[in-house]
Amino acid sequence: MRSNKPLTYRLLIWVERALQLHVGALGRHLLGPGLYVYTGSARRNPRARLQRHLRRDKRLRWHIDYLLSQPEVQVLDVEIWIAPECSVNRDTGGTVPIAGFGASDCVAGCASHLRYLGATPWGGTLSKR
Repeated sequence: MRSNKPLTYRLLIWVERALQLHVGALGRHLLGPGLYVYTGSARRNPRARLQRHLRRDKRLRWHIDYLLSQPEVQVLDVEIWIAPECSVNRDTGGTVPIAGFGASDCVAGCASHLRYLGATPWGGTLSKR
């Protein structure tokens, strides 16, 4: 029997140097170098979703695709959660670098599902707890 509950994941992302990023309808944004966290979920085939996120060569479909396709961006780690996506996102520290990023279908009112943790690799913390 398959569960209809989505699997939540969090991507720990390193941005090597400042970059101008065009994110579909969200427009152009400048992202500073440093550590970012993206929180997402997948209802069907989460393994395929994560493998897709980790590929550079892909059709740009989700906001995160625009970021992860950049050469100066690297996914450092993937965390898997059973808690709901917005709950995990709310418990993530940091600041909102792009309003609405990854949150177009968010029903919990999250400002963004991308968080900026700081300019040094381990200078921030992932959780406010």
